[in-house]
Amino acid sequence: MFNHRFRYLLILFLGIYSYFNAVFAQVFELYNIGAHWYFCLATMLLITLAVWELNRLVLPFFNKYLALKGTWKKLAISFGIGTILAFVSAILITSVIGYYLSGFSYAELRLPLKLAILYSTRINLFLHAINAIFVFVSAYKQKELEAEALHRITVQAQLQAIRNQVNPHFLFNNLNILSSLVIKDNPEANEFVEAFAKVYRHILHTQHDELVTLGTELDYIQPYIFLLLKRFPESLSISIQVSDNFLKYQIVPGALQLLIENAIKHNVVGKKHPLLIDISVNGMNKLVVTNNLQKKEVVESSTQIGLKNIQDRYFLSTGQSISITSVSGIFSVQLPLI
Repeated sequence: MFNHRFRYLLILFLGIYSYFNAVFAQVFELYNIGAHWYFCLATMLLITLAVWELNRLVLPFFNKYLALKGTWKKLAISFGIGTILAFVSAILITSVIGYYLSGFSYAELRLPLKLAILYSTRINLFLHAINAIFVFVSAYKQKELEAEALHRITVQAQLQAIRNQVNPHFLFNNLNILSSLVIKDNPEANEFVEAFAKVYRHILHTQHDELVTLGTELDYIQPYIFLLLKRFPESLSISIQVSDNFLKYQIVPGALQLLIENAIKHNVVGKKHPLLIDISVNGMNKLVVTNNLQKKEVVESSTQIGLKNIQDRYFLSTGQSISITSVSGIFSVQLPLI
């Protein structure tokens, strides 16, 4: 609010308005202030200007140290700093105008100083009240924008997850495997079909959720891994080492599936060059998904939204970021556990 582009017009209006309110209430007559009207007007204008501008110039420096404070604490501390600035500026401005321009003695200055201090602190209170309204309205609008962006990204992720499951390649590969397994009373075929159904059931159940528990996600990822291991026998190894203590933590739904798909899509998966994917939790309460790098020369066509989608959804849902590293032939993604 203090950086408003029309601030000088507002300062002029506020000073003049306050002066005429004082004239209407006969403040100068009641307190026997013997200064000329233009000195009184100038004093009120200068105090208003000083209070506004000092807040505008000084508060940004303090806000750097208040970045981690809550909004209410930040506003309260800012108001306290503004009150001190208002108090000092009122004394200085009134003393200069009263002593040097109006010729008041020290005794005659005491009452004008009290009135000036009262005026400056009330102006400061008024400005900080308006500033608080600006802050909360701005925060509300920001939350609306974030909610809209999160909704858009979530819908995009839902469509992408479903698209990944029902695209022709996925259906063709799994139906080919199913056709080779479907022999009368074949338990392996039944297990494959059940795993296939669980994957779809999870997508339908979590399509509107912003976060799901890690336990839920791991329960869903097991049948998905089963499908992948049937597709890549002896070529793919997926290890999950997660303690039960972390199962109640939350992550973005579908994140594990997207990371596994991303690893398979961009790396060679073969008996001579097996792809090794490891899922674990590190000491910083982050779910870590790593794979050995053996990049394909030609990568499958991609929408290029996988990792970025997870990153954006994490930031909008939790304010946290994922970490992506590629060091010494190992690709790693760390997901914060909420």
